Amino acid sequence: MSVLPLLDIGLALLVVAVAAWTIAARNLFASVLGYVAYGLLLALVWVRLHAPDIALTEAAVGGGVTGVLLVTAGKRLDALKATRSGAGPGLRERIVAGALSALVAGALAFVVASLPTPAPSLAPQAAAAAAGPGAGLGNPITAVLISYRAFDTMLEKIVLLLAVLGIWSVGADDAWGSAPAPLRRARPDGAMVLLARILAPIGALIGVHIFWVGADAPGGAFQGGALLAAMWMVAMMARLLEAPRIGSRALRLALISGPAVFLTVGLAGNILAGSFFAFPPGFAKPLILFIEAFMVLSVAVALPMMVAGPPDGESKP
Repeated sequence: MSVLPLLDIGLALLVVAVAAWTIAARNLFASVLGYVAYGLLLALVWVRLHAPDIALTEAAVGGGVTGVLLVTAGKRLDALKATRSGAGPGLRERIVAGALSALVAGALAFVVASLPTPAPSLAPQAAAAAAGPGAGLGNPITAVLISYRAFDTMLEKIVLLLAVLGIWSVGADDAWGSAPAPLRRARPDGAMVLLARILAPIGALIGVHIFWVGADAPGGAFQGGALLAAMWMVAMMARLLEAPRIGSRALRLALISGPAVFLTVGLAGNILAGSFFAFPPGFAKPLILFIEAFMVLSVAVALPMMVAGPPDGESKP
């Protein structure tokens, strides 16, 4: 038996152990740290499953952006608990929740174990169509997301936009139009500033590269946008940059640019290619890159604004 299967088994056991520890942890901050570690381990799992696109997304979002979002939300939740008192879920509710979770996990395991070997798949036909003259894409993941699941992919960006609007809506009325509160109230130490000055430019360059190669290699708009968003958040945590005012027209145009351009190109398909979200032969690849460029912008702006939170009245000009 080679070493790799043993490492895979160890990785699988470690993922399950970290997941169980994250659920059982009593401290909120410890749970968030466990969740971040769980996301990074899942990224390694996707690499071992030869799915680098999903691994990039998991590392950037599951292990990075979401972790910062949960830490920020946890701090605000602690501040809210300090002003309110209430009992948590009782033993009966916890038992019911645990039983339902075990039932769902068992059902999913049964379905996965019951799949035929080899499983039926249209992957060869999809890969052949993606590499053909109609699409001109070498990355089947991008081809599926933009060509086969274009409407669903556009709606995912709209969900991000609605999430940002929902976060903004919980702000006070007199704070509307102002900027969110800084991610750090005080100036951070020199180490954080140095890290941001070194990491942010390199990470931004890698994010642009991942977007650009996404048509032919692992990467794409969401992965590149998530990395750019993470670098912006690092700069905000170092107080090198501040979150913009939510009333900024440039900010709002950046948020809607991805879904708006996506929908515009999709509607143009009715005229140029004969159907909704269809691409004219020979122009599919440049149009997809054009769409993804604005998707990168929307993702890179939406994720940091979700972490920054609602507008803060103290930052109102």
